Amino acid sequence: MISNTKDQKFALITGAADRIGRAIALHLAETGYDVGIHYHTSEDQAVHTQREIESLGRKAFIIKADLDNPTEIENMFRELSQNNAHIDVLVNSAAIMPRSDLMKISWLEWDQIFNVNLRSAWMVSRNAVDFMQDKGVIINISDACADLHWTGYGAYGISKYALNELTCLLARQLAPAIRVCGIAPGLLLKSANMTQEEWDKLAARVPMQSAGDIESVMATIDMLISNEYITGEIIMLNGGASLG
Repeated sequence: MISNTKDQKFALITGAADRIGRAIALHLAETGYDVGIHYHTSEDQAVHTQREIESLGRKAFIIKADLDNPTEIENMFRELSQNNAHIDVLVNSAAIMPRSDLMKISWLEWDQIFNVNLRSAWMVSRNAVDFMQDKGVIINISDACADLHWTGYGAYGISKYALNELTCLLARQLAPAIRVCGIAPGLLLKSANMTQEEWDKLAARVPMQSAGDIESVMATIDMLISNEYITGEIIMLNGGASLG
């Protein structure tokens, strides 16, 4: 049962069962938020995240939805509505990043990438606005590779580039009541199929000569939530990689 009062801060994070979404959920719980943990298939991880948040003395609610399915997104918010929930902070963190050579992927693969990475952020944000009071904040997790033209991840890069534009458009439309910003990390979490040597070589190419860390993302989230004069900005967290 979801039940939160207007006096208690509440954050909804998509893709909150693992990786960066999980880290954001735990961080916001540590700073005083009750948390809505959205997940699709990672139920065990979602339950584990819920228990960790509850151990911090905060409430955590698990919400399952396939973000590739508009009906399930609507049902997610229907559940929130039935429980008189409100949302102070929304973080659109869920994303998929399959290899997507534009000359090889099918239209079905293209649609899935865009449905999860872009359409769902639009649908979730549009629905979340109805649950927000003045001073609400939406943060979209983008990617610093969005304009680097990685041909091996073409559809993914385009979806994140479009997410940045969505962020700016929503910021313009929803101001001044609701602020919308983005965070675009660069090298942050090593994938399971990459060796440490490969990761270290990539990090050495960055002007700051290191990969990013979760702490820098959390510091940026805190800044975007607390600074009420920032909206429509995409904060690059890539150690200067975009400098060339």
